[in-house]
Amino acid sequence: MVRNEKALSLQPNPEPFGPFAIMTDVSALEVRGLTKRFDRPAVDALDLTVRAGEFYALLGPNGAGKTTTLRMVAGLLRPDAGSVMISGIDALADPVAAKQVMAWVSDEPMIYDKLTPLEYLEFVAGLWGIDPAVSQLSAHQLLVSLGLEPHLHERCEGFSKGMRQKVALAGALVHDPRLIILDEPLTGLDALSARHVKGLLGDRVRAGCTVIMTTHILEVAERMADRIGVIAAGRLVAEGTLAELRQQNGRNDTSLEDMFIALVDAEAVAA
Repeated sequence: MVRNEKALSLQPNPEPFGPFAIMTDVSALEVRGLTKRFDRPAVDALDLTVRAGEFYALLGPNGAGKTTTLRMVAGLLRPDAGSVMISGIDALADPVAAKQVMAWVSDEPMIYDKLTPLEYLEFVAGLWGIDPAVSQLSAHQLLVSLGLEPHLHERCEGFSKGMRQKVALAGALVHDPRLIILDEPLTGLDALSARHVKGLLGDRVRAGCTVIMTTHILEVAERMADRIGVIAAGRLVAEGTLAELRQQNGRNDTSLEDMFIALVDAEAVAA
């Protein structure tokens, strides 16, 4: 019998969370000199390290390079220069192996309208080669945790943007990735839906996964992130815990919003 090596390489980790918590010696993400230029530099020789098992919030104004950075990390956009290491895997040299251990969720969810949420997750799990007996239970649990239980058998074509966002998130997590990359995941969600998403992400981090998230909702970053990075003009201009950022700013009572505005304004003046 001939073995399909490519198919085998796409099998998800059979023990999704157990090994993750002990991989502390390997960074979940290590970016060095990452560069992308369109009509101007969008990402400018960016260096960024995200530790395994942490919740990292990447903040910045519109056009700062956040989404471009994450798209390069996720393998959706080829950088002009630099390197991307994901859990010790060279994502540019071996993109299939890198994609196997990560998930990407954009702010504009793309799902199949004619499928129900359960059918969509079963379809995605099938692409990963997951045993249906395993994927069906996982899919059901994910959708219930996101508050979609009343809609499991409804077609996605009638869903609101927030509901579609939750289905897309569940689909991204069905193969139990080590690294979860989210670009504005709370866009379009009401308060209850946002709570479901934040709860699920918090559970994943506690289980050993790493989450990298962009958001314009600074309160979310302030409350959920272990560390915060601020990017402006394609460069990382500040990074640390909330306490460290306050110390760098010289005031212990400064809000994240005030620090963010001050950092972005200072970078704009320097440019």
